[in-house]
Amino acid sequence: MLALLGALLMAFAVAMAVPLAVAWLGDEPHAARDAFAASIPAALLLGMLLWSGNRERPRELQPRDGVLLVVLTWTVLPLCASLPLQLYFAGVGQPLSFTDAAFEAMSALTTTGSTVLTGLDRLPLSINLWRCLLQWIGGMGILVLAVAILPLLGVGGSQLFRMESAGPMKDAKHTPRIAETAKGLWTVYASLSIACLLAYRAGGMGWADAWMHMFTTVSLGGLSSHDASFGFFASPALEWIAVVFMLVCSCNFALYFLMLRKRSWRPLLADPESRGTLGVMVGASLFVAALLMVEDEFQHVGEALRMAFFHVVSIASTTGYASTDYGQWPPLVPILLLLLSGLSTSAGSTGAGIKMIRLLILLKQARREMQRMLHPRTVNPVMLGQRPVAPAAIFSVLAFMLLYGATVIGLTFVLLGTGLPFDTALSAVIGSVNNMGPGLNEIGPAGNYQPFTDVQTWVCTLAMLLGRLELLSVFVLLTPAFWRD
Repeated sequence: MLALLGALLMAFAVAMAVPLAVAWLGDEPHAARDAFAASIPAALLLGMLLWSGNRERPRELQPRDGVLLVVLTWTVLPLCASLPLQLYFAGVGQPLSFTDAAFEAMSALTTTGSTVLTGLDRLPLSINLWRCLLQWIGGMGILVLAVAILPLLGVGGSQLFRMESAGPMKDAKHTPRIAETAKGLWTVYASLSIACLLAYRAGGMGWADAWMHMFTTVSLGGLSSHDASFGFFASPALEWIAVVFMLVCSCNFALYFLMLRKRSWRPLLADPESRGTLGVMVGASLFVAALLMVEDEFQHVGEALRMAFFHVVSIASTTGYASTDYGQWPPLVPILLLLLSGLSTSAGSTGAGIKMIRLLILLKQARREMQRMLHPRTVNPVMLGQRPVAPAAIFSVLAFMLLYGATVIGLTFVLLGTGLPFDTALSAVIGSVNNMGPGLNEIGPAGNYQPFTDVQTWVCTLAMLLGRLELLSVFVLLTPAFWRD
């Protein structure tokens, strides 16, 4: 297990060569070049130590090994990713604390999109590229990529794939070999990335901005190289391009894989979760557009539709882009957007939150219980599409929702104890657990998390990790049974 973690660290060090090359070729300040030049050997050395010290041990992963490796990976790699940030800011005489650097790296790798940095437009291209590249790497999941190459390392990947995949129904296999499925998902991810890059370039972005915003769009991450986020471009065409790709990436990538294999749109059109995801986002966008017109926020229907679609899809998909301060819109809108961030995306997408499939199962289970009150002897299984939902999946959803509610309430109380107002504390936790980013008030679309104290920042960092690993993977480590032989 530690050998595989070492291999991931070495691969991560190789990824740092991309911003290092950009820093050298772009003749950027020595601080940027030196930051990556020092970070790469450090990551390589740690990875080689873990690899060489454990590669002779048995490699077959047990269920608990998969859980522990996933948690270790998503804890160690963000710390490794924060090193270039700390070294760069120290090199320019503006030290970034370990707390803030860890928060920024965790936010990037978990595709949350929160930031504690200001002056993004003045940062070297290599530093902004590194932040955005981390989101692309984390979007499909580091370990899903690892599963694709695990056969080369002699490691069974099914446990890792199951722990890394989102949603309650993780055991469905789309190919006989799990590594083949992982490769197929990454092929779809890469194809959508190329299409998004070319679309942004055609829409008027420069190549650098097109690369960085492609990384943060297909990953539904939302980080930007500009303080004004998407508002920097002031381009309706680019906003509509972003809406299209955020909608596409909010649906299950496995369906696109099946569509390619079967050469048919049927897998996507017949999927109840995808219909729910697209229906909620489109319906909420139309509702918000109508509300903005009624409240005289915009004078033209076209502008109201564009602003509504862009911000509803951005927040509901857990991306977090903004082109204006929607916190100044009627109070119903930012609260609705915060709610949508928790339940709109599909399992198997690059989005986060509760996931649409869990919401559908909960609604159908509630309907089933109400029917049983009227007809106690009726056999009425919970159906999703044309397939019955296994009781184990229903229990998994109920357990997840219990932990989700307890996590949000518990961490909100912790932030309240540090002196934050209720709406700021609650929105910070929801934005972090849902890996969405913006909250309300000073952490809204016009602000960031820089005003938070170290304690508040670490609470949000923990919340991002819990949300990315869907709670159960982390909380199981706290049970005595996990550590018992």
